[in-house]
Amino acid sequence: MKYLNILFIIFILSGCLNNIPTPLERKSSVLQTASGNNFQEVDIETSTFTLFSLQKQNNNCKNKNLRVYVEGDGLSWITRRTISKDPTPVNSTILKLMYEDTTECKVYLARPCQFINSDICDKKYWTSHRFSPEVIKSFDESLNNLKKEYKNKSFTLIGHSGGGAVVALLASNRKDIDMFVTIAGNMDIEKWTSMYNLSKLEGSLNPADFTNKLENTKQYHLIGNNDKIVPKEVFLSYLSKFKNKDKVHFLYFEENHNCCWENPFKKLLFETK
Repeated sequence: MKYLNILFIIFILSGCLNNIPTPLERKSSVLQTASGNNFQEVDIETSTFTLFSLQKQNNNCKNKNLRVYVEGDGLSWITRRTISKDPTPVNSTILKLMYEDTTECKVYLARPCQFINSDICDKKYWTSHRFSPEVIKSFDESLNNLKKEYKNKSFTLIGHSGGGAVVALLASNRKDIDMFVTIAGNMDIEKWTSMYNLSKLEGSLNPADFTNKLENTKQYHLIGNNDKIVPKEVFLSYLSKFKNKDKVHFLYFEENHNCCWENPFKKLLFETK
């Protein structure tokens, strides 16, 4: 496939080529850190996937805004020719950002088949179908589940990399999203594949096709000038699809795709309070 080389580069740049922890080791590490931050695992059942989440052991979010942090694509590839058997992330950028957030009303959502093994976990769901209708439906149902549990008034959605595409697609179809934020987000997957001469992500929805539904949703995009994986041209292509750009805010930083977004993100949180 055409996209093997670039995905292998993504993997190299994530610093995970050698000594890859097992899926169990990856999950154990995440749970250990989560416990130290007063989070625990809650698996959310949907009509398609079971999604791994981390939630506060005690919360008081009734009638408040709940921030939902959506994971990136994780460990999708092992080598340039080998798709990973388990997409559980090795070193999560979005979890680091969530722990920088001082609000009590926050939840982490993994992508399908991350941290959880089930019969439905076909490799297409972390490659060609990563943004498929059934994937987005599982997140939509998860938000409904969270709203029932937390009794929150609204959501702010935050996504890194492919998680940025997920939160935009969710926001395009819901009325309870106050704002969404992307960090190094893949906002126009058609532009991304064409830039690198990659195979199209057949079966996936493209956020850039839903800009007419997103024009009235406040959104912030953090873009890395040194991002060689999802360069700024991908976001600019997404931006060009908007007739009304008043709600679309974006900031450039000297970061790359995975590092180091903590300070820019804290700056954003301060500015949007």
